[in-house]
Amino acid sequence: MSVTLIAVVVALVLGHVAPALVTSARQFHWYGQWLRWWDGQAAESSFWRGPYGITLALLPPLLAVALLQWLLREPLFGIPGLLFGILVLVYSWGPRDLDVDVEAIIDAHEPQARREAIARLWPQADTAAADGPALVEAVFQNALRRWFGVLFWFLLLGPVGALAYRLAALAGEDRFSMLLPVGTLAGARRLLAVLEWPVAQLMTLAMALVGNFDTVFNAWRQAGGNTWQLETGFLGNAARASVRCELDEEAEEYAGEGMVQTLRELPELRDAMSLVWRILLLWMALMALFVIAGWVS
Repeated sequence: MSVTLIAVVVALVLGHVAPALVTSARQFHWYGQWLRWWDGQAAESSFWRGPYGITLALLPPLLAVALLQWLLREPLFGIPGLLFGILVLVYSWGPRDLDVDVEAIIDAHEPQARREAIARLWPQADTAAADGPALVEAVFQNALRRWFGVLFWFLLLGPVGALAYRLAALAGEDRFSMLLPVGTLAGARRLLAVLEWPVAQLMTLAMALVGNFDTVFNAWRQAGGNTWQLETGFLGNAARASVRCELDEEAEEYAGEGMVQTLRELPELRDAMSLVWRILLLWMALMALFVIAGWVS
């Protein structure tokens, strides 16, 4: 748990101190070449082109990382294992820090510059929506895929979990999905849904704790979050409802005090990013409590 906490702090700090350097280091060209190699070698009726074919691409790199993770956990008081964990988490994080992209949207005042900044939240979409509710949903979808998915599986399985999630996301929904046959892509997306569903549920729970619980709970239930279907749409629905509730409460507070509220650009986007930060801080605070409890015991 302490390794996870340290690694998350390092990943966040590096994303702000040296964003260009870290982003350039998070390259997965080798994975794209690996997927192309499998697609070129496999016959039409091969296992690769079926729903479980993605395992052929995932297992070799993940087994190599798992072996290194096991070998480095003991020597020199675990320091090599700590450094390896930080390295893998930083590599799997992102590829860009979400708050940096959100700030770029807010700071872009020219229409063309703002459109380009907004498009970074929809890297695979043909068109990028710029209305408030769509931006809120995009922020939380990116928070799930850039931060919390990696963090959750790193917390459970260590470096191999973080890399497994990132490779599954790249193959299922990100830029390498177009390299996969139809059957393999369906399996990759199913795997990604399995990996993301518990993360989205925990993000929604944290959102309810740091925001308006009743609002988040009702939106989560209306969107089917209380079912066992492997869909994460409830996260965006709960986020939109929570942001709308907070903005309404802020407006009522200003009106009740007889003050004129200062108009801000993209208030939904600012509030959504603030909510994501609060969720992340809650997760980190819980990890810190577990670390302290382990030291005390």
